[in-house]
Amino acid sequence: MNAHVSDGPDFDLRRLDSYLRDWLGGSATTDVTRTTGGMSNPTYFVTRGDWRAVLRKQPNSVLMPSAHAIDREYRVLAALQDSAVPTPKPLRYCEDREILGTPFYLMEWLEGRVVYDYALPGFSREERTACYRSMCMTLAEIHKLDFAGLGLGDYGRPGNYFARQLNRWSKLWSEYRKGDEDNPALDKMVLWLGERVPVSETLTLCHGDFRMANVVFHPLEPRVIGVLDWELSTLGHPLVDLAFNSQAWRMAPDENGGLLGLPLEEMGIPNEREYLECYYECAAATERLTVFHQVFAMFRGAVGSAGVAARGDLGNNVLPDATNVGRRLARAYATRGMALIESDR
Repeated sequence: MNAHVSDGPDFDLRRLDSYLRDWLGGSATTDVTRTTGGMSNPTYFVTRGDWRAVLRKQPNSVLMPSAHAIDREYRVLAALQDSAVPTPKPLRYCEDREILGTPFYLMEWLEGRVVYDYALPGFSREERTACYRSMCMTLAEIHKLDFAGLGLGDYGRPGNYFARQLNRWSKLWSEYRKGDEDNPALDKMVLWLGERVPVSETLTLCHGDFRMANVVFHPLEPRVIGVLDWELSTLGHPLVDLAFNSQAWRMAPDENGGLLGLPLEEMGIPNEREYLECYYECAAATERLTVFHQVFAMFRGAVGSAGVAARGDLGNNVLPDATNVGRRLARAYATRGMALIESDR
């Protein structure tokens, strides 16, 4: 077998080696390294001689049939090629579970910087300012896309987006929680949101998880060259994306790398108001972020983190120490969401 493994992928490398040999030809050695970071779909760097790519697959145990929709990831990446939104090029999708145990796809390996901390350690003050503007402009470009013209007119379900999403994520919380799970703040958020579901006709392509860790910056320049992890993408309301992206200003550095309490001006990072105004201008937005959108984003962050913990309980760890990290973040998001609710009274 012309294959070598680092960091133990959760599949039979011989099958991947055979798949790539049939597709690419040659007899080069296949090397696979599992990436660090991420909380959902296992991701790997794959090389075969001079050829290289990134592989994304479902975890071996999936909690719900609708979770880990890498087929949707591949579809949206294909649709966005040559658009104003920078994305890696999708190379090949495989739904044959006999190869790796789950469906998977291969995409372009972007040469750049992925940063998990909103503080952008190692960047200069000027670079941070430029990176934040580039991230903001990239989010606006996603929301300005003609999704129907890109073949994504059926990418979301009909009906009130907020009502659908609240129903979906509430059901997920019911699935993820354990019988003795104690997160009363999250339960209160569900009730608060259910009484305030807004009606809006605004509909755009939404990323669903647009945050610092899911963009790739140029290796030398302070600009976004790729947007990753489209698993939660759908057609929906753009302010949910914006609220999720701007959570960082209300989360502490040990809560998913937030900005709360940091000397932002000294660091060259815009404050929350400045960042939101940048988005409104770039997106030509007619609606403004409300407490509902912000609480909704915290709610989704809390449920998503509870899902990480649930996968950890099943031994399906994409993230090291997933159970404890997931539960800690779920409580942190719920606490921040309740703080928003209290400040709005």
